[in-house]
Amino acid sequence: MFKFERSIKNPILLPNKSNDWETEAAFNGCPVKKGTTVHLVYRALSSSIEHNGINMHLSTIGHAVSKDGINFEKRKQLIKPEYDWEAFGCEDPRVTELEGEYFIFYTALSKYPFSAEGINIGVAITKDFKTINEKHLVTPFNSKAMTLFPKRINGKIAAILTVHTDLPPAKIAIAYFDHKEQIFSKQYWNEWYASLDDHVIPLLRSSVDHLEIGAQPIKTRYGWLLLFSYIKNYLSHQKTFGVEALLLDLNDPTKVVGQTKKPILTPEADYELNGKVPNIVFPSGALAHQDKLHLYYGAADTSCCLATGDIKELLKELRIKPKIQLTETIEQAKLQRFIGNPIITPRQEFAWEAKATFNSGAIYLDEKVHLIYRAMSKDNASTLGYATSKNGYTIEERLPYPIYTPREDFEFKKGTSSSGPDFSGLDALDFYPDFSGCEDPRLTKVGNTLYMCYTAYDGMNPPRVALTSITIKNFLNKKWLWKKPKLISPPGIADKNACIFPQKINKTYMFFHRVGVSICISFISDLNFKEKRWLEHNKTLFGPRGDMWDNKKVGITGLPIETKDGWLLIYHGVSNPGSIYKLGAALLDLQDPSQVIARTDYPIFEPEMVYEKEGLIPNVVFSCGVVTIKNKIFVYYGGADKVIGVATINLNKLLKSLKNQ
Repeated sequence: MFKFERSIKNPILLPNKSNDWETEAAFNGCPVKKGTTVHLVYRALSSSIEHNGINMHLSTIGHAVSKDGINFEKRKQLIKPEYDWEAFGCEDPRVTELEGEYFIFYTALSKYPFSAEGINIGVAITKDFKTINEKHLVTPFNSKAMTLFPKRINGKIAAILTVHTDLPPAKIAIAYFDHKEQIFSKQYWNEWYASLDDHVIPLLRSSVDHLEIGAQPIKTRYGWLLLFSYIKNYLSHQKTFGVEALLLDLNDPTKVVGQTKKPILTPEADYELNGKVPNIVFPSGALAHQDKLHLYYGAADTSCCLATGDIKELLKELRIKPKIQLTETIEQAKLQRFIGNPIITPRQEFAWEAKATFNSGAIYLDEKVHLIYRAMSKDNASTLGYATSKNGYTIEERLPYPIYTPREDFEFKKGTSSSGPDFSGLDALDFYPDFSGCEDPRLTKVGNTLYMCYTAYDGMNPPRVALTSITIKNFLNKKWLWKKPKLISPPGIADKNACIFPQKINKTYMFFHRVGVSICISFISDLNFKEKRWLEHNKTLFGPRGDMWDNKKVGITGLPIETKDGWLLIYHGVSNPGSIYKLGAALLDLQDPSQVIARTDYPIFEPEMVYEKEGLIPNVVFSCGVVTIKNKIFVYYGGADKVIGVATINLNKLLKSLKNQ
């Protein structure tokens, strides 16, 4: 297991009482090595002085040199405020050598008292650490902690930075430049910022956490190694600072190859627990030499420290892939959850899916599983996101933007908790006056068209079934040219959990949907749904069973699966007491799927894990997507209306169980 060992000479750099500009603190050092010399730039904090008419402790940037990377000498002040955009301080430098020049990025403070709009990134460029040849304001928006990659990537200069450090959630993002001057081009950054989410690497695990770029990236044969600061519970009085590590793809550093699951360094030593700001370890620079990784970090915002670890061991841990392993093997025909669950979780960096990601539709096309999942913002508006998996378990691609958003009046928010109608006594998961948007998609391929049924809800009126479509070609090419959606269920009636049956029955389209507590069937001659043409309740497929596990209500998950023995339908059933959402299976007649051959008399899946029992709605496993790959059924489900997991079962095993019912 990888472990950092602190240097016995820590702290390696302390405040220097003989220099007014670094009397109070000397911390957050970043090294770069040239020949046999290690240059260290660091944040220095002065004694209380009058600066620009303000009595304050002023941050500037110091420089020192060393032959061994531990004992530093020849300390001097290298960068100090000169321009309006850095008038009140220069903090936390990160230095990278690129093409014969040293780029020192730092936090530039232009306002006092400090505020988000006055916290930006500046850069100083030098060739020898003796003369600063250029200084520029870099970002026109709130940001900190920027550093260059030490080599061009695909012919472009590349940088990684932290945006919205003082307007949480903070976001780590990638920027590319054709030439040096673009780095400090306001026009470039305004265009880049307009599509910020396209550049973000989502890493936040909670909306109350915080993160910042730490050390400059280090190139390894397996990817770019990045050490960064992850602060748990940042927005509380129980902050926990830690150092974590990422491995980014060499050719596309927006892709995460590996990530540590917990901090690899936390405050423990006395000099980390006590200082100007106690209980802080903050990664600010790193060097790799032979098999050793040397981390330079700030301790308690007071001093510079050093920790060393085995880089091979860290890379090994970062490259470990989650095994395609299931949680248990059981004799009954039950779904087995993937040990790597949840496979999709909310990303705090993206407002549209910061609260919850759940209830994913699924379809297997072009040798991969395509997931369209429900995403919820903090104001409870639902949109639909997109992700893919080649093996059914591991997410390879996940877009940073929603592919489907509310576009019609019937799915825009009208209700609030105070203005909405009285839904008391009705099922909690059917009516939420504060909710709105596009919910719970289910996908059916009909010819060259992909149809999507979803629940449209405005927070005021009962939820209804909406239908839209997209060509398969546009879907696979990610050209999200969806047809104008239509409401296809009658007004005034709560209708949900709908899908188009995957084949015509007697030359007629068949829909499954849920009205009340039962799965209903509707037949319709075409999919045009001209004005005021609704799904009719032609027949009830089946309802709850009062003396069994599905005694409250039932609804479909994804589409039924065609087998030689009949159509296999996995469905959800709600159990009382407790309104616990579980999954079961039914076998429908192959020629007339409105006829039920068998149903499981036990749930094949139910909430057991913490992420299924605790969330927006506790004790829920709810699926909208089922696919089959090589005789294995993959069920994608929402856990506690918060995250997405996957569970699997052998198709023949489940069929055998049903035929024995």
